[in-house]
Amino acid sequence: MCDLHDQHEHQTLAGHGQPVLSRRRIMQMLGAAGVTAAVMTAEADPAMAAADSEAAEAGVYSAPEGLTQDSPAKQAALAWLDANSSRVTGLNAEIWANAELSLREWKSSIAQAEFLERAGFEVEFGTAGFPTAFTATFRQGKGGPVLGFSGEYDALPGLSQKKGVGHHDPLEYIHDPFAPGYGPGHGCGHSALGTAAAAAAASVARAAREQKLPVTVKFFGSTAEETLIGKTYAVSKGVYEGLDAFLDWHPSTANATGWGTTTAMTAVTFTFLGVAGHGGTPLGNKSALDAAVMTATMSEFLREENLAPSGRLHWVINNGGDIPNVTPEIAEISYYVREGSPARVQVLLDKVIAVAEAAAKASQTKVQHKITSACWNQLPNKAFAELLHENMRQIGPPEFGADAHKLAKELQESLGLPAKGMHAEIAELTPPNPVFLGGGSTDVADISWNVPTVSMGAALAPIGTKMHTWSTAACAAAAPGQAAVLAAAKYLAATAVDLLTQPERLKAVKDEFGSRTKDVDWKTALPDGYEPPMYEPPSWFLKKTGQKWPPSNITWPPKRVVSQEKFASLGPEQAPQK
Repeated sequence: MCDLHDQHEHQTLAGHGQPVLSRRRIMQMLGAAGVTAAVMTAEADPAMAAADSEAAEAGVYSAPEGLTQDSPAKQAALAWLDANSSRVTGLNAEIWANAELSLREWKSSIAQAEFLERAGFEVEFGTAGFPTAFTATFRQGKGGPVLGFSGEYDALPGLSQKKGVGHHDPLEYIHDPFAPGYGPGHGCGHSALGTAAAAAAASVARAAREQKLPVTVKFFGSTAEETLIGKTYAVSKGVYEGLDAFLDWHPSTANATGWGTTTAMTAVTFTFLGVAGHGGTPLGNKSALDAAVMTATMSEFLREENLAPSGRLHWVINNGGDIPNVTPEIAEISYYVREGSPARVQVLLDKVIAVAEAAAKASQTKVQHKITSACWNQLPNKAFAELLHENMRQIGPPEFGADAHKLAKELQESLGLPAKGMHAEIAELTPPNPVFLGGGSTDVADISWNVPTVSMGAALAPIGTKMHTWSTAACAAAAPGQAAVLAAAKYLAATAVDLLTQPERLKAVKDEFGSRTKDVDWKTALPDGYEPPMYEPPSWFLKKTGQKWPPSNITWPPKRVVSQEKFASLGPEQAPQK
């Protein structure tokens, strides 16, 4: 679900000859009143104000130079990545082939953990109670900074695709006569995401050992990013405390970084309970599906008067019944509610809840809702982005060969896009747009309010395409993805080494973090008493990772959801006509 790709793609516009939107252009798009309202909100909302970049008109900003340092430690880290490139790309391919869904990444989490164990890390599974989350730690010497890396490995449902094939051809096809579909696939490239981060962490550890640099390197294998559950809950439990800096990346259609923010988000599922009955004798039945459909329809009417340009509202009916001749007794509809800050999300969320309650009343069903995840908007760090960007420029773009561009152009033609191939340059570093126009969300955002964080994107998918598509899955472990994973690992590693060898760079990053957070009291957006959803692991996984089930932070088995509703009354029986 991580749509951080949107943030990175915004930073690439200047690199394609399209300037970042000026304040005047945004005023033309929204109207002066809309801009005034947006600016006033940023001033009034601490979370939005802290993320404000104080961006000037496009063309004024110039990225600084001379921030990076060519050190023996950096050379050692990059050399290790070159020497172990086949291991790195092999891990990406292995996790891509597993294609495991959120909270069930049994094989993928073990593969990443074993990679780090071989690099000298100590691994502990069960971070924050999640079976497939783990923390890997490497220590060299005493003292020194504590640097964190972000790893993910979950796939998306329905995005199965054969590797390296330029047209839609699912690797796993579900042959169901009533509900055909596709298996899961890495349509967001998390196989590469976690692999590149693990490789970067391993290379920094190797460099620190060779050069005897005191440091603690921590790698966080995170579950369920696509549902924004893993990190948000882990942050609320203090998992990321004690870090000096956190480095993150995400597959993208461009090679870029920046200091823009993301949208805050709350995920909510509404469960409607009615009464089942034969579809041929429907009088008195109570259709939970009717309630879900009414909720979906009415929520669409929120868009004109209640959804700002920074907001997003999208939904799916994830349980709507099984067969037409049984009135659905239980139905569920899930929403992702996004806005510029947690406070703005809450306002929009309350409206969606009111819609669901109205639908329940109209359909004579009962409704209950559950918050499944909630995250903040990301706190940017300009000093961190500038350091990372200079390393990206010095290392250069991913080494895309003819086969990578060929696949990219085939995919673009298949999707009706201009055949431009892969993004084979480093995008200019440009300020974010002066008015936030919304976009994607990430559970890294909660980390960013607790430790200085930088994010960047490396081109894994063709220009013009999007994450969360089968076309991204086609690239993730093929030529484009294998080039991206090696480049991303180098960008992260080089930047981390600069933090080690240049204390003044780390100080600048931390000083900016302190300045941005001084007026903000971060508190998790998750509700009180929140229990994260989990799946019971297979016994072999528990044995291999040394865990017991269930963890102490959840109720198991979960409370059953069973309808106790009665048939609807049609009133007194009619008297026979005479």
